[in-house]
Amino acid sequence: MSQSEEALSLLAEAEAWCPEECLRHLPAALPRLLSLYQVIDNWSQRLGVLRILMEKFLPQIHLSELEQTFSSKVLPKTVEFFDVLLYEISSHAEQLTSQNEELHMTMKNHIQTMVLVLEALTGCVRHICGLQETLPLDYVHSLPLSILHIIKKTYIHCKNSESLYSEYFCLFSDLLQSLFKEAYALQKQIMEMIEIVSVNSCAADESVAVMVSVIHILLEICSAVSSIDRALHANTWKFIIRQSLKHKSQIKNSLKHSDILCSLCEDILFSFQSCLQLAEQMKCSGTQESTDYKLFQRMNKLCRFFANSLQHYTKEFASFLVDSCSLLHQTYLQIHRFPPSLHAPVISKSHQDEMARGFLVTLDSLLSLLVSFRPFVEVVLSKTPDLPPELYFPQCRLLLSVMDTLPCQPQDVQTIWNTGSQFPKEIPRMTLLSALFHSLQQCSGELSLPVLSPGMMETEQDKSTFYHYVCIHLCAFITTFSVSHFHLLECSLLETILGSNTITALLAMDAWCFLARFETADLCAHHTFIIAHLLKVCPAESYQATLLGVLLRRLLFLMTAEHQVKFADKFPPKDTENLQLWQHLSLQALTPLLRPQVAREIFVVGFTQCQEWLNSGRSLDEFPQVNIAFSALLSVCQTSGETLEPKQRLALLGTLGQFVAVLHATEVSSLSHLQHGCCLIFRLLQLFIQMLEPQLLIQILALQTSLIQLNPSDHILIAILDFLSSVGKTFIVPDFQGQILPELCSLFATLLANNNWIIQQHAIEVFTQFAEEVQSKQIGALTNSWDMKRIKETSHEDILPQCLKSEEIKSKVVIFLSKTVDIEEPAEAQAERMKKENALLSSSHLGETTEERQSDLILEPSPKRICYSPSEVQYTSAIDSAERTLEVLKQLLQKGPPPIWLAKKLDTLQVTLSNLRKTIS
Repeated sequence: MSQSEEALSLLAEAEAWCPEECLRHLPAALPRLLSLYQVIDNWSQRLGVLRILMEKFLPQIHLSELEQTFSSKVLPKTVEFFDVLLYEISSHAEQLTSQNEELHMTMKNHIQTMVLVLEALTGCVRHICGLQETLPLDYVHSLPLSILHIIKKTYIHCKNSESLYSEYFCLFSDLLQSLFKEAYALQKQIMEMIEIVSVNSCAADESVAVMVSVIHILLEICSAVSSIDRALHANTWKFIIRQSLKHKSQIKNSLKHSDILCSLCEDILFSFQSCLQLAEQMKCSGTQESTDYKLFQRMNKLCRFFANSLQHYTKEFASFLVDSCSLLHQTYLQIHRFPPSLHAPVISKSHQDEMARGFLVTLDSLLSLLVSFRPFVEVVLSKTPDLPPELYFPQCRLLLSVMDTLPCQPQDVQTIWNTGSQFPKEIPRMTLLSALFHSLQQCSGELSLPVLSPGMMETEQDKSTFYHYVCIHLCAFITTFSVSHFHLLECSLLETILGSNTITALLAMDAWCFLARFETADLCAHHTFIIAHLLKVCPAESYQATLLGVLLRRLLFLMTAEHQVKFADKFPPKDTENLQLWQHLSLQALTPLLRPQVAREIFVVGFTQCQEWLNSGRSLDEFPQVNIAFSALLSVCQTSGETLEPKQRLALLGTLGQFVAVLHATEVSSLSHLQHGCCLIFRLLQLFIQMLEPQLLIQILALQTSLIQLNPSDHILIAILDFLSSVGKTFIVPDFQGQILPELCSLFATLLANNNWIIQQHAIEVFTQFAEEVQSKQIGALTNSWDMKRIKETSHEDILPQCLKSEEIKSKVVIFLSKTVDIEEPAEAQAERMKKENALLSSSHLGETTEERQSDLILEPSPKRICYSPSEVQYTSAIDSAERTLEVLKQLLQKGPPPIWLAKKLDTLQVTLSNLRKTIS
């Protein structure tokens, strides 16, 4: 008898047996059936043998004998049988054609056979589950892995079926659906069985390995079904987490924790992105259809489930997640790309709030777990963070969240975050404050954008910017600093202020001023004295000196009267070396009793230094000291001008006139310290605009015209515009209008046509102010029709239309005067523009490293400059200045009789000119 005939005979015989007969024939029939199952080639007969084994003989086998007698012999061959079926189907699928009906039928039979195999296995597992409440793993050793392998292969086949069957998918879709349902039922049954499996605490390594493999295969199943069935996907994950925790003590050292965490994070991000896409679709369409919204809610719920799973797993297996901290960090950042991030998705505020309430809150709980985990701290505070631009802002939010959480942590945890790496063997890390300031340097655009609190509608006006938000949280964090870490706080704030990023420097100043108010008056005074000493040894024209000066100016307002007196005694204004300090300070900060004394002393020293330079050789190398004197005098005039006597004002104005006479545009444009001095002179003259003599005003305007012709730096143009903003307040006598008004017209016309939008905008503002001052209530006629006949004639009115050289400039002035608001920039366009600005700022000097910034700061007096021979530019400047002065003198002689002493002065000048001529020859 052949194998096939023997199989058919035995199957027919066994099919008719009742349970009692099966039990009686078990010792003889089971070995024969098992042997046939191993060697039979006919798939239909093999399936028949499998069903007889499962339905007739399995119930007759005692549980303790199941593994050795049945499972270890049947299941490996069943797995092999199933894999062959899958291979055959995949091979045939490549040969499918519309004419080959026989191949279609063959494939359908194969799929149906797979369905029947799954049914048989489901019945097998169901029977075993009903045997007793608890199953020792040793009794079902080979069952879970074999069943899960078949389930996984089935899901993968279903997942790839559309691409595998291509245009013939519709022919097999019903059978594939049945296949998936049977696999789903089998998985449900096997998970029920695994739930009641027990692993003894003293179990053999083989049993532990089986349970570990079960979890790893379930992980692969999660990957296979993630895009097929979300409910199955979530239930499988739930089962993985539950089993991992249930058998934690036995399997914790063998699990692939990194793989589990990686898969969990991938699923979180996938669900999160799906949620965002739905929210973006609803935002773009402007509607909230019930179907989309319900799907959005389900996805949000799924996100919350995954976040909870991640939190539970992290809590239980934290010590095994050292290598996964970078992944956890990246996942947290990816999820927190919400406004005001420039890379935030465009979704409605209501959807954002719903995601925050249902999902992000869970991640905050996860952060509370990780904040005490040192490897996570080292990743977050890494000195070499490798983050793409879209994650800069989430990093800031993460660090701020840590700041909010840290005060509740033990002292040792606070120390890890606040101290940074201390020893060479440690992984290099920044302090929390340094990391925050470093991250904020990359987010200059976001700092100016508003932060909407949860629950606030988008239409509500909220003027709280992210800068304000950061400042509040930073100041609150500062109050929790322990005494042992206080010096690190001071160092971090000072390092940031001395850095090259202006925005973070201002934030550090705000925090420092809060600290001065929050702590004692003695600490405020102590800090003020330290900053003053640092400022004195800084190079006067460095940006560090400017930033330290701003901080010192603010701290002086916060000092007590007693400490202010001590400050003035420690740094007496009457000493020339202290002008570098006082030039940065506002005398309004001083008490009414101290202010006049300090103002007088600064004025005397500053005025004397200016006179000494004029009366000496006028060395350009000494001009930086003159700039310090100008700056100190400007501070006095701006903040305590009422303390100056009339004769002091006149004396200072005369001195400034002498400087205007000796400065030449060519020389100024070639030397940076002369440019700075020229700006200071213009600002001082602006304060005395109503005291200017026409001749001096002519000289000032001529110098400004010459400077503009040489295309100077923007700060010079700003200083010129500031001066011009006050010219409308002065009365110009008719005799000098012919010289002054054309110069004004030329200046305004040139500045209004400047290509730099900042300069042009400031020029429009200044011109408008000038026009309003000279035309008072008739401005409406200017803005509407430019009909100058309707405007009351004044000494200035004729130049107004001459300043507006083009229709484009006229249009811009009209728009500005009429307060017309330009079309609001779309949010997407604004975000793209600000991204480019962030990138530009990051690539400029603002992005320098700490070492580069510190190398630029030389806290020592600058060495004495080498004296060079006068250049041709300097000779040209001196001659041009003399010619210009003589031209002014000539004009004065034409308008009236000269004073008696003028002839004697001219004779003296003639002698001086003759002597100079002799030295040349």
